[in-house]
Amino acid sequence: MRDNSVKNEISQVYFELLDQQKFSPDEMDYAVFEQKKPVLQNLATIGNSGVSVFDINKKDHIFYSPNFGILLGYDLSEIEKLGHTYLDEKIHPEDFIALMQNGISVLKLFFQFSEDEKLNYKLINEYRILNAENQYIRIIEQHQGLALSKTGKIWLNLSIIDISPNQDVSQGLKAQLLNFRTGKTLPFLPEGSLNKNAGAGLSGREIQILQMIREGLLSKEISDELNISLHTVNTHRQRILEKLGANNSIEAIVFASRMGLL
Repeated sequence: MRDNSVKNEISQVYFELLDQQKFSPDEMDYAVFEQKKPVLQNLATIGNSGVSVFDINKKDHIFYSPNFGILLGYDLSEIEKLGHTYLDEKIHPEDFIALMQNGISVLKLFFQFSEDEKLNYKLINEYRILNAENQYIRIIEQHQGLALSKTGKIWLNLSIIDISPNQDVSQGLKAQLLNFRTGKTLPFLPEGSLNKNAGAGLSGREIQILQMIREGLLSKEISDELNISLHTVNTHRQRILEKLGANNSIEAIVFASRMGLL
């Protein structure tokens, strides 16, 4: 019961975050999506992968490849009828909560990215899900932006699902955020493996500056806003990375978000 309560609460937070993006009818060109469908189908056929597209405006999937249900042995018509909730209920409860936590962190990051950056990243999740025999198996799911709205909002999200070569179902979620232009990755650590004491060591000023970084402000803009020197801002930024054990600002924002500091 507790797991269901937590799942419902974190799902609500996730979809409320999606709702922060307000779309107008004229900024989404669904004709563009129709043109992409044959490519998506070819992608599923060639890779023997399950392919789907989530419409953030409609808050539901608008495309499933015909082979989508085959990987898990499910009836595609049931998946299409019930939408994302059908598979959500099959995900291991612990992994589902971690997936939602990561999803919230990634959305917050993407809301601050430039239009180009939003299409440069891929979120790779490996997690446990029940198959048609009611047994947990591990799958790898890759998410990336498929299309932005005309005003640069995240609109369509592409998902590609494959069976993982790692079938150790004693392991929980493994996730990383990959910039496929640069090859750099950002790992998402399992809940509980983060150094909570490190987060508690952030000063009020450091949390304030990290919040401003998340909002997209540059060091010079933070300096002007807080009426402190640029050197002081950069010193705070370096100390934030050291205290959180982060390699860069994106990692710091993710770690601080997971700790409930932002």
